[in-house]
Amino acid sequence: MWADIVCSWCYVGKRHLETTLAGLPEGVAEVRWRSFELDPAIPADAGSADEELARRRNLTIEEARAMHEETERMGEELGIRFDFARARRGNTFDAHRVLHMGQAEGRGQEIVNRLLEAYFAEGEPIGDPAALARIAAGAGLDPDAVAAMLAGDGYAADVRADERTAAELGINAVPFFVFDRRLALAGAHPPETIAEALAQARLG
Repeated sequence: MWADIVCSWCYVGKRHLETTLAGLPEGVAEVRWRSFELDPAIPADAGSADEELARRRNLTIEEARAMHEETERMGEELGIRFDFARARRGNTFDAHRVLHMGQAEGRGQEIVNRLLEAYFAEGEPIGDPAALARIAAGAGLDPDAVAAMLAGDGYAADVRADERTAAELGINAVPFFVFDRRLALAGAHPPETIAEALAQARLG
């Protein structure tokens, strides 16, 4: 699954994927999160998500807030807490590096969950290395090891490799699912659609 940490539709797509897998026998699928940056040029701290959306789409804060409120209501129906007024938009490259570190240590699912919760519901600045170390600690990673990794170039090559593969596959928006490199599905589709794609991929 190619996705970005600050992508609300990716969070929704992830929830739909989890719903799909919950109805299937254990071990049918192994999920791997792949890195995709919606805006690689955005600064580490771009203000609240409301402010960033208003700037990007030339909206008033009130218009941006109204759009985000629609997404917040959708999240409630899925059991996802979105709080865009608190969310601190920023560059996600380091967050993807932390995610790769978590996957390397067998805690990929835990770190994905913590990153999404911390950004969307808790107001943690997603582009701040100190915040990322705190978030990672909540997923069972050593915060000192995370801070040391972020101070260097650890896992940067892994993030870039994911992004190169996305470009090769023609991925220009997320979420984007690739099933066993046989079948692709773009967008946050409902569980039934994901289940059909997974079944087709398994049949080859």
